[in-house]
Order: sequence, then structure tokens, then C-alpha cells
Amino acid sequence: MANDGLEKISEIPLEFIKEGNTFINRCTKPDAAEFLKIVRAVGVGFIVMGAIGYLVKLIHIPIRHLITV
Repeated sequence: MANDGLEKISEIPLEFIKEGNTFINRCTKPDAAEFLKIVRAVGVGFIVMGAIGYLVKLIHIPIRHLITV
């Protein structure tokens, strides 16, 4: 009975490695068009998050000065 538990524990890393190898083999390198699309999406995300942060800071500064005065 103790052997069954030990076998199950030893199968987990082997199964993980096998599934990991299958995943890596299915992955493909993006072509130039797909890479450009990803770069654009990330760039737009940076710009949007930066704009939101700037607007929050822009609103927060006057409110903070009104509270502390």
C-alpha cells in the first residue's frame, strides 16, 4: 500500500515533464506580421496605462492640496 503512494508521487514529475515537452514542441516562433501585431498591442497598452496613470495623478494632486490646506 505504501508503494502505491510512492509510485503516484514519482509519476507526477514524469507526467509534468512529458506534458511540458509536448507543449514546447507545439510552440512556434511568430512570423514578422504576428510579431509586429504583438508589439503594437503592447505599445498601445503602455500608452493607455500611462495616460490613465497621468490622469489619476493630475486629479489626485489638487484634491490632496485641498485636503491638506
